[in-house]
Amino acid sequence: MKDTQKSAKQKETLFKVLNYIKPYRFLMILTIIMAAASVALTLYLPILTGNAVDSIAELFEGGISIPKAFSNADFWAKLTFILKKMGIVIALTALTQWIMNICNNKIVYNIIQDIRKKAFRRLEELPLSYLDAHSHGDIMSRVVADVDQFADGLLIGFTQLFTGVVTILGTLCFMLSVNVGITLVVVVITPISLFVASFIAKKTFRMFKLQSETRGEQTALINEMIGNQKVVQAFGREQKTLEQFDEINERLEKCSLKAIFFSSLTNPCTRFVNSLVYTGVGFTGALAAIRGGLSVGQLTCFLSYANQYTKPFNEISGVITELQNALACAARIFELIEEKPQIPDKEDARVLTRVEGNVDLQNVAFSYVPDRKLIENLNLHVKPGQRIAIVGPTGCGKTTIINLLMRFYDVDAGEIKVEGTNIKDITRKSLRTSYGMVLQDTWLKRGTIRDNITVGRPDATEEEIIAAAKASHAHSFIRRLPEGYDTMIGEDGGSLSQGQKQLLCITRVMLSLPPMLILDEATSSIDTRTEIRIQKAFASMMEGRTSFIVAHRLSTIQNADIILVMKDGHIIEQGNHQELLEKNGFYAQLYNSQFAIA
Repeated sequence: MKDTQKSAKQKETLFKVLNYIKPYRFLMILTIIMAAASVALTLYLPILTGNAVDSIAELFEGGISIPKAFSNADFWAKLTFILKKMGIVIALTALTQWIMNICNNKIVYNIIQDIRKKAFRRLEELPLSYLDAHSHGDIMSRVVADVDQFADGLLIGFTQLFTGVVTILGTLCFMLSVNVGITLVVVVITPISLFVASFIAKKTFRMFKLQSETRGEQTALINEMIGNQKVVQAFGREQKTLEQFDEINERLEKCSLKAIFFSSLTNPCTRFVNSLVYTGVGFTGALAAIRGGLSVGQLTCFLSYANQYTKPFNEISGVITELQNALACAARIFELIEEKPQIPDKEDARVLTRVEGNVDLQNVAFSYVPDRKLIENLNLHVKPGQRIAIVGPTGCGKTTIINLLMRFYDVDAGEIKVEGTNIKDITRKSLRTSYGMVLQDTWLKRGTIRDNITVGRPDATEEEIIAAAKASHAHSFIRRLPEGYDTMIGEDGGSLSQGQKQLLCITRVMLSLPPMLILDEATSSIDTRTEIRIQKAFASMMEGRTSFIVAHRLSTIQNADIILVMKDGHIIEQGNHQELLEKNGFYAQLYNSQFAIA
């Protein structure tokens, strides 16, 4: 049953690969024509060689002496003519093979480009729930390593498979034209080679797939360790991490060795069968030559054909092994490409244009895991310009509300409205550009400081960029950098401090100034003195804008219009700072725990 399923999956993957080849069928046809021409010319060469051998044999048949034989003008004229033809055939063969290789490379790398585009586009379309549930290293391995492995296998397949098949068919036709009996000997022995190659191919697909999966697991671990090396060293986990890596590495070694062992059997096994073919041709050909049924030149030609006939079987068997690896990698890539994307915007989805800041949450329910409830029956009405602070213990659902407002996740029940319209009826782009978001976790891309600040407004002027940086108090440290705003920074900010990275993220929002703001622990990485100045900048920026502020430090949200106190996914208290203190409830306990006087 498993073998049947595996075979069905292989066929399904192969058909998907063929669909990617369809747009390049002109190049495919040209490749096949060049392969046929190359093989025809290659097979014509032994005939010319045989003719040359027969010419020499005929010259010595009458018992003529060697000096007289080689002074024969007719002989040299005939031999020179044959050698010239051989030179032309060899040159044309090289030209057709060169054109074929160019076509093959163009087909393969166009297909790979298409696949990578689709894979990356799908990554952009996938819901955040997929990215949260899958290892980033494994996803990277699929898009990078697996696609490269697939390209290598496909290139070898195109280069050798076409010429191999055409060579086999062409050689058979040429051999039949010379001697049917000896050709039958070749045809009878050949199926053994095909059986051996097929048997090994079935064994190797599963092993190569396991190899790809284990390699993805290894990439995931390396990716995690590079990103979190400080944590690893801080907790002294170096040895444990090495042990974990060694365990994966050993599994990769074992499955790789198994795959390589079985695939390496192909060549010697097929070579053994090829030797049988060559022996059969030599033996029957010698008998035919003794009986006068075959000339010496024709026997030479036949032995050359026997070599050329069996050589493609070695190549094809090797190609089959490489194709198993390529198909195993392709299967993993297609799994990613065929993942269900996020629900697309409705055809009549509204584009938010004039946003005042009216936000309503009505009977909202949501959970990341179906059997573990997080938010239930959440109701909230926000008026334009209000500052809504969300506080509560870790895991109560504060950041989840932000994810739902931005529609990174869709609610399970109830609805969220912006300007009276359900956000499911609004385009995601217009909804998200209506919010300016500064998170606790900073994100900076590789590029200049300017590139990172202008992510939301690429057309911003130099004056606007500097004004935003001054407002966020980032201008002073940017000015001290070697190239100022043109300083290149590496992935995730490179050598910048966490506080400096946070200031750049705040500057980015200061520059865009959207109608609504989301601040999720936005000043958590900034020193107290700078935070006071940033809070003043935020106060100015939030003026007239609906703002959602997630905070652990309650000192930062005392001026909020409404403070939502959350616990276990529910709003248990609601009011301003003074009202909540007077209630002497859960908020008062949180506040007093932070400002308790010993």
